[in-house]
Amino acid sequence: MALAVCLLFDAKGDRAIRALWDQLETLGVPSLRSHTHGRHVPHLSYAVLRSWDLARVTAALSELEAGEPLDVSFDGIGLFRRGRAWLLAGVAADLATRQERIVRTVTATGAELHKHYLPGRWLPHCSLAPRAPLAQLPILAAAVYDVLPLSAQLSRAALINSATGDLWPLATLP
Repeated sequence: MALAVCLLFDAKGDRAIRALWDQLETLGVPSLRSHTHGRHVPHLSYAVLRSWDLARVTAALSELEAGEPLDVSFDGIGLFRRGRAWLLAGVAADLATRQERIVRTVTATGAELHKHYLPGRWLPHCSLAPRAPLAQLPILAAAVYDVLPLSAQLSRAALINSATGDLWPLATLP
């Protein structure tokens, strides 16, 4: 179980990611659309917390100055261990600065940050398929490269419990 501080896409970007999830499902590649509770939303995570106090994290994030929406461009795919496939985003300096500020803010509440979200280790990405078998990677790659490059805007933010899909919108975009 984890709590993620997530950037959410505008309507156009959300539709594009969901369409890609649907295409993967049609091709027999299980995507985030059907993973676990089936309530996943297209997102890019600033931070993933292993332990937290929801009220404290929410309050701390509400104190941050609101930022402008971020434009992001996905131009490739990547793989983490165990076949987790994702869209690779370019890292603008502003995005990295914002992520560092979020990490400082949430860890100051006593929350435990997942090691892959430490500034300098963090790779901004949008998950596609959580456990793509090796034999399905060519199918996944072909489907993804049919829609790349994919440009979108990150226009909202939320806290999301990955175990349940529960989502708490943030009042501003940090």
